[in-house]
Amino acid sequence: MSTPQPTGVFTEGFLIAIHALVNIHHSIYPTVPPQGIYFEALVEQAFRRIKKPFTLITSSARNMSGHDLLVENKKISLKTETGLGTNEDRLSITKLCTTEREPWDAPTLISRVLEHLARYDIILMLRAVWRLPLVHYQLLEIPVDNLELISSAQLHPVGRRTGRQSLGADVILSDGRIFRVHFDGSDGKCQIRNFPVAACAMLQEWDIKISD
Repeated sequence: MSTPQPTGVFTEGFLIAIHALVNIHHSIYPTVPPQGIYFEALVEQAFRRIKKPFTLITSSARNMSGHDLLVENKKISLKTETGLGTNEDRLSITKLCTTEREPWDAPTLISRVLEHLARYDIILMLRAVWRLPLVHYQLLEIPVDNLELISSAQLHPVGRRTGRQSLGADVILSDGRIFRVHFDGSDGKCQIRNFPVAACAMLQEWDIKISD
């Protein structure tokens, strides 16, 4: 499978701006990468700096996860992965969405995830890979169509918890590479594990030295 190409929404000007803003963030929080609402705020500020219009999308849907923006008629979901265990070659999404409603069965769970993914054109992720004293940043687009291959997942029970059982399955990409989808029975989250970074469109990479 060829490497996915960027959508073009995130221009050179945007990439310069977000790079600079992440560096500014570290001048305030030297050892803490931007995540969650902090990354969301940096993305908004980057678009403002390059004077590129965007719309903040709000939703009351309970299964929504993350921050949504509309840019050039493309709906964008923002994600981060910044923990000490972040793997350079395999990414994880700890909360793609929540699927807490019953019934808790494979067809229903897969249907809810596909419904969630259909809302988006782009998933933008900032990743921090720890190589102390450096943090290696990756900014990439995760192809939504690859995640939609969850439609073919053969879910089976995993774990030993009592009550509602967690379900999981391996998902095979078109080139044979594998990632895993996991539905957590305790909190209803759909998680993506071990998705190959090489199957994403890498926008930029850079290092920041962490100071005490």
